[in-house]
Amino acid sequence: MNALKGSRTAKVFAGIALISASAIVIAGCSSTPSSESGGSDKPAADLTLKLGSLLPQTGSLAFLGPPMESGVGLAVQEVNDAAAGVTIDLTAEDEGDTDTKAYETSITKLQGAGVSAIVGAAASGVSKLILDGNVSAGILQISASNTSPDFTTWDDDGLYFRTAPSDLLQGEVLGNLIAEDGAKTLGIIYQNDAYGTGLNDAITKTFESTGGEVVESVSFNVGDAQFDAQVESIKAQNPDAVAIVSFDQFKTIAPLLVNAGISADKFYMVDGNLSDYGTEIPVSLEGAQGTKAGPALADDFTSRLQDYWTGEGNPEVKDFTYAAEAYDAVILVALASLAAGSTEGADIAAKMQEVSGGSGDGKKCTSFADCAKIINDGGTADYDGYSGDITFDEAGDPQGASIGIYKYGADNMITRTN
Repeated sequence: MNALKGSRTAKVFAGIALISASAIVIAGCSSTPSSESGGSDKPAADLTLKLGSLLPQTGSLAFLGPPMESGVGLAVQEVNDAAAGVTIDLTAEDEGDTDTKAYETSITKLQGAGVSAIVGAAASGVSKLILDGNVSAGILQISASNTSPDFTTWDDDGLYFRTAPSDLLQGEVLGNLIAEDGAKTLGIIYQNDAYGTGLNDAITKTFESTGGEVVESVSFNVGDAQFDAQVESIKAQNPDAVAIVSFDQFKTIAPLLVNAGISADKFYMVDGNLSDYGTEIPVSLEGAQGTKAGPALADDFTSRLQDYWTGEGNPEVKDFTYAAEAYDAVILVALASLAAGSTEGADIAAKMQEVSGGSGDGKKCTSFADCAKIINDGGTADYDGYSGDITFDEAGDPQGASIGIYKYGADNMITRTN
């Protein structure tokens, strides 16, 4: 428990209504900060932070692995290069998904390695399965892409944060977009997990609040490989638009829909399946639209991500979905650790709001080095990152978030339209 962020249960009883998303994490060996500040070149602390990442190297979200892993890796590199009082020791493991269950072995490895914090999991469904165990172990957990509204009120002892917005926001944006495009009826295909059901509910609520009607809503399980029945159910209702809430199952679903006579310009997609597919999908996606969190990324940032990732011997990052959120998660954790002078989970959690601007009296800064200098000089840093201003609320959700709208061209590649 900490002063800035109590248990989710306490918030529910207090009647606080929240909408958004959050993420961030850290814990471990502690250190006492230097009593000297006031412009000294000596860092306020000398901390070694054992950080774990649990991201999808395999499974249905594997396409999100490279952007998030590159974001984490670049942030770790830049924190360590700054030599400003925090050195991160990173251990990376595979999340897999709720079907492959790779996370079960990985979380055991991470806890056995003595990590103080874990960046991940990517999938809300996986985070729901590991969060309680991490809380019991005193490990801070931060996700760059968990969007289930359930985390806002989770009883997590203040040890869970996220840098991505809640499905309530993405669902609202997508539902309104579908209505604004003139659709009166909507069919939804969604995966039956925390991510899919949350978005299905949010899209349905928003679209029907505009006067539209969801004429069919059919689900599938994460491990499924056949989707003919779902497509037939949608086709039978002949909706004006079709929302597909999935991960890489979209590669199979999209051709089935097109072959059933539903053109791609009726498709509305979400962050879990919005990607530059190119020739990976054998039908045209031209005109399809989708949403994902985050502002347009600066060229300098994407270049640094690419240079880092390819420098590690990896192929180029295909797209940058949640790369900024992952990068910012690591930076905020490191800053909170420095501000706390500790790598103990509860100590760092108590500083997460502060370094993100939640205290309201911090000095704006946009890099770890600049923010660390403010802290080392005895001040309060307010980090604004590549994913936005962030500013965690008491639930660990970012108070503000940007949802981008994207459209596919003839080359099956996406372009941001807002």
